[in-house]
Amino acid sequence: MVGRLDGVVALVTGASSGIGAATAFALAGEGARAVLVARRGDRLAALAERIGGDAVVIEADITDPGQAADAVARSVAAAGRLDIVVNNAGVMLLGPAVDAPLEEWDRMVAINVQGLLHVTHAALPHLLDAAATAPRGVSDLIMVSSTAGRAARSGSGVYNLTKFGVGAFAESLRQEVTRRHVRVGLIEPGATATELRSHLREEQRKAQEERFRTMEPLDAADVAEAVLYMVTRDRRTAISELTIRPTEQES
Repeated sequence: MVGRLDGVVALVTGASSGIGAATAFALAGEGARAVLVARRGDRLAALAERIGGDAVVIEADITDPGQAADAVARSVAAAGRLDIVVNNAGVMLLGPAVDAPLEEWDRMVAINVQGLLHVTHAALPHLLDAAATAPRGVSDLIMVSSTAGRAARSGSGVYNLTKFGVGAFAESLRQEVTRRHVRVGLIEPGATATELRSHLREEQRKAQEERFRTMEPLDAADVAEAVLYMVTRDRRTAISELTIRPTEQES
């Protein structure tokens, strides 16, 4: 670890469970003031109690641009500034495109793409300010994508679309703000033991369970540790893309 995050303010979306909760806990463990954003306020409150100290709980639906902007504004009002944003909120709904429920496609685009854009748009001015004025001299915007953003699979088309899109947006934005010392990093986890599969229809959930039946998945804490690695590098070093898979995962 290059440096602790004492005094740094870190906002994490989708912080009520899985990778988001583990990431917020890890950031706080390195000294950051964690801002926890998600729709399930009771879970956020429980996580804040585990973290202790000055964690900030913000119940919000980031698919609503007004709520996303308000969450960022409330974060800055409570903590004074914003140094790190982890865009983690997401959903995975798989299945054939033929006769797919259109609601599932809309939901993935709303959370995986639009929610990420809403938070990013609201947070960028604060991240630019932190990079210019805060003691670290750098700020971080982490996009949590997936190995599904690297390779398309049958039955995963719209999920692939959202994650490929996140990767493209992250790289374009990185080029735009990197000379202003806002590091934009893309992290692409493989199979991870989270709630993600619980949102699938039963047939698709069983297919995913069979696909990964003989594989030991990542733990959410493994991904959180990778995020921590990205945001604790020296100012001169930017980890632009990091793929993390279970050892036994081939693709």
